[in-house]
Amino acid sequence: MINYISGLIFVVLLVIGGVVAFSVGAANPAAGVVVGILWLVADIILSNGVQLAAQWEQGVVFRLGKYNSIKGPGLFFIIPLVDQVKLVDTRIRAMDIPAQQMITRDNVPVKINGVIFFKVDQVADALIKVQDYRYAISQYAQTALRDVIGQMSLDQLLSEREQIAKMIETAVVKDTVGWGLEVTGINIQDVEMPEDLKKMMSRQASAEREKRATITKAEGDKEAAINLAAAAMTMAQSPGAMQLRTLQTIDGLGPTASNTVVFAVPMDLVEAAKVVTKSIAPKA
Repeated sequence: MINYISGLIFVVLLVIGGVVAFSVGAANPAAGVVVGILWLVADIILSNGVQLAAQWEQGVVFRLGKYNSIKGPGLFFIIPLVDQVKLVDTRIRAMDIPAQQMITRDNVPVKINGVIFFKVDQVADALIKVQDYRYAISQYAQTALRDVIGQMSLDQLLSEREQIAKMIETAVVKDTVGWGLEVTGINIQDVEMPEDLKKMMSRQASAEREKRATITKAEGDKEAAINLAAAAMTMAQSPGAMQLRTLQTIDGLGPTASNTVVFAVPMDLVEAAKVVTKSIAPKA
């Protein structure tokens, strides 16, 4: 962030110094030049002592190369030429975990990438203890990702993404203790598998769906057969039940001219015909 306060102070003091140098130089040109040079040097030094940190920034002050204090956010002052300030962004950062080629526990090659969310919690530790905390935590996240995935089977990898992400986060937090960083989350974004394996999994899923459909149809046929058997037993116990069912079926066809109705002979007449036939048949 541009420290516009320092620039503004520099311009104001420069204008004042120019007026003073011009006034002195009107009486003594040599003294005016000296005053102007000295004023310019003092202006540069004083304006560099004014620092400004945004709401999401904190400044680590090093005095003669040694850690001194933490300043900000807001306006603060340092000793020019003695203090040096490093501004650190304390907002949550999202950093990609590059795609990693690895082999699962059941010897399936996969390619996985993810994202890690972290922020600087202790700015002094992040600057002093780690040379480049962004690069360092990225490397730890890649290593943890490979270690955790290597212990998982393909089925676990596809069904337990959230649990795997928690395991990776735990490993990264454990390895980065004392770095002044806070890991807020790790997510697995994509899992790439060989094309032939994808086709095999697709065929397996299709076979599973067909299996469930066949089982469901068989169960439906079984229930239908049981109900039909129960209905047949009920109608067998009532002499007129079959005739009533026949009439009900004919009535359900409706008065449509295109329908052809074949009227079944009542079973009572058939049974009576059998009895008569037996009675008049010649005895052997």
